[in-house]
Amino acid sequence: MPLHIATPLIESRALSTAARCSAWLKLEAVQPPGSFKIRGIGAACEEYERRGARRFVSSSGGNAGLAVAYAGRCLSIPVTVVVPESTSARARELLRLEEAEVIVHGDSWHEANVFALSIVEESDAFLHPFDDPLLWHGHASLIDEVARSALVPDGVVLSVGGGGLLCGVVEGLRRNGLAHVPVVAVETEGAASFNRSLHAGQQVALERITSVATSLGAKRVCDRAFYWSKEHDVRSVVVSDLAALEACERFLADHRLLVEPACGASLALAYDTSPALAGLGQVLFIVCGGVTTTIDQIREWLVSARRSQHGTQ
Repeated sequence: MPLHIATPLIESRALSTAARCSAWLKLEAVQPPGSFKIRGIGAACEEYERRGARRFVSSSGGNAGLAVAYAGRCLSIPVTVVVPESTSARARELLRLEEAEVIVHGDSWHEANVFALSIVEESDAFLHPFDDPLLWHGHASLIDEVARSALVPDGVVLSVGGGGLLCGVVEGLRRNGLAHVPVVAVETEGAASFNRSLHAGQQVALERITSVATSLGAKRVCDRAFYWSKEHDVRSVVVSDLAALEACERFLADHRLLVEPACGASLALAYDTSPALAGLGQVLFIVCGGVTTTIDQIREWLVSARRSQHGTQ
């Protein structure tokens, strides 16, 4: 049995009405560790276990780290997660709840990642948060499930951070005879490395992340994601933090599910009737989830974002 579950696929009346299309939701937020990450990371951990790994090491204090911790506990393999000092107390608590060893190091994910790589021993397996073919192959199972349903989407909307979900979704579309289906890739302002790269025609690394959607906070997307932008119909959209946060709050009211701003970014296209959805009849939204943000934090950010917007008007 895989470590992930087959998640519900439902049509959302609320999002359909707002977006003026038939909006379908793939509810990855109900995965046991709270996000789609367990699909690829679970598959990778099982593969590394078969290869004899005695410990899993991760450098993510977010959803990827939680997925590694969950997988390790399920497989009875110790897990060490290195997180930067900026990692929230809630995220650290959730990692420890999954029985992971948590090491705090550095100001950024990059510094935490360098340290994590330095402690990897011969019998360990290192789990990258997004840049690993094993992850992409596992994430593609999401589309396998959609393909087994009666739904043939006219477009897929998803959020992009490092690009792991994008790579998995495109792989899944192409292996299920859906290579013609476009992907709408959404980022927030201040974390839009994919969008910047597409406009530049080459990989661009951001100097820093300024968005509250920290789960999208890869300064540079993986090379495979950039490759797919040239081989598949991938349409890049950037939304504000305010739009992502408001989408989180509205989605909680509509579907009783709390998601992170990173997920709210893609949902914002429906709630704001984005032109990117024009001409698409049935649209699949990947509700990627996320568990390190509370509703209180989202509402605090909302107050700040609204003040900031008001100050610029």
